[in-house]
Amino acid sequence: MQVLQSTDVVPNLTLRRLIRVWSDSYLLRPESHASFNNHLAFESLKKLITGEQPEQLSAGTLSSIVNFAKLSVENRESLAKLDGFVPLITRMLKINNEIEAIELAVVVLDLISPEQGVKQQFIKLCSDDTSLLSSFSLVLQRGGMEARISSARVLESLAVFDNESRRIIADQSVLLKQLCHLTSSESDRTAVEAGFAALIAVCTSRQSKKEIVRLGIVTTAGKILSGEENAIKLVEKVMKMLEMVSTCTEGRTAISEDENCVPAVVKRLMKVSPAATENGIGVIWSVCYMSRDRTAQESAMRNNGLTKVLLVMQSNCSGTVRQMCGELVKVFRVNSKSCLASYETRTTHITPY
Repeated sequence: MQVLQSTDVVPNLTLRRLIRVWSDSYLLRPESHASFNNHLAFESLKKLITGEQPEQLSAGTLSSIVNFAKLSVENRESLAKLDGFVPLITRMLKINNEIEAIELAVVVLDLISPEQGVKQQFIKLCSDDTSLLSSFSLVLQRGGMEARISSARVLESLAVFDNESRRIIADQSVLLKQLCHLTSSESDRTAVEAGFAALIAVCTSRQSKKEIVRLGIVTTAGKILSGEENAIKLVEKVMKMLEMVSTCTEGRTAISEDENCVPAVVKRLMKVSPAATENGIGVIWSVCYMSRDRTAQESAMRNNGLTKVLLVMQSNCSGTVRQMCGELVKVFRVNSKSCLASYETRTTHITPY
């Protein structure tokens, strides 16, 4: 820090702006933030936002907004209710050339998206200008991990909330590619979960399912299930993803051909949660019963598939799943005498009805 020899000076516009940014960021520091200071911080933030042109909204200002929003639900509600705030942050996705500023804008949208009216405003802005979605692709490709996770979460919330938004996102092959890449982030479970959640919300059409199968989502899912991953939410999402793609021919073929998928799905039955088990039965039923894929049938039987299916059948599963289990039992018994012998000696205490 350089000490001024005289205070009898007039700061230029750049220095004034730097002083204002420093002052407001100081007010918004978590360690100096208290409930009685909250209103002061918000008012300071409002002045900071309204005092800048949208083209000049800096990364420092956006960082202050992120810090403020992370502090409490009340802060996020205040920002969401601030007149013109959502359009302002949305414009930052398009007019700003700095990747850091775009990342921070995406994080802000992620933080305030659960608040009332935010999704509606953002969807309206995106429908008027679909090029805004290219910013999410940029963040998913070049951004830091926090911003990539936020990007996936925003896309998920849009797809769940609005069918037209889901269609627009699903038509963006670059977005689907980056989301698939996010699911293979071995170093961050939260990122993997966010990627799968977004793909589940977005990829409901046959064309989008074919695309993510082509991009290798089945291979990624097989590796996760065959590994030591035990996080219930993540495993549920992986099972759900496989169940979704198993409804198309390309998905069933990829699942049958992948060396990890069928054995891993069978081994996970009854070990994670009722939802994961039911989705797993859907996967096994699609490749073994509906497609009658002999390779998948043999793989399931080698991993004690008949016993697992019978156990699921005896559990408190839905009627649809119980019917699938019954059809699988018939397939396994008819197509493998060796497996039938195993069934008679190892599971005679279980009756499939």
